[in-house]
Amino acid sequence: MARVAVQADPFDPGAELARLLAGRTDIGGIGCFIGTVRDTAEGRRLAALTLEHYPGMTERAIAAIAAEAERRWDLAGCTVIHRFGRLTPGAPIVLVLAAAAHRAPALAATSFLIDWLKTRAPFWKQEEWEDGATAWVAAKEADDAAAASWDQTSPGFTAG
Repeated sequence: MARVAVQADPFDPGAELARLLAGRTDIGGIGCFIGTVRDTAEGRRLAALTLEHYPGMTERAIAAIAAEAERRWDLAGCTVIHRFGRLTPGAPIVLVLAAAAHRAPALAATSFLIDWLKTRAPFWKQEEWEDGATAWVAAKEADDAAAASWDQTSPGFTAG
């Protein structure tokens, strides 16, 4: 079963990896993605990125996405941690770990998880620029296309 957390506090990738591997000798490959807050958006310098969510609903949606990854690939485990709140450039925002007996399913599941998290996890993001101006982040076509590329094998899936 996947470990899913939505939290304001930073995460420790090394500790999460150790937790995933604890007592396991059947894992031969681990896919990892760590997302961080960039310092620019729309060609402007960012002061911060603020993420909002609905507690409970967000965790359920992410758990459904993780369960879908576990259904599609023979995973030995996975971890998805997503932060919320006001985060400054360089701050870690998301951690995805997918473990399997072999690298191919671990790496594919990691790509799938981050693509679907980006588009199907209910977060609302607001950029704050150095001049104090703010704007909500709109969905990006490239993110939608990446997520849609996985839909062919699971039509009708809904997270939530």
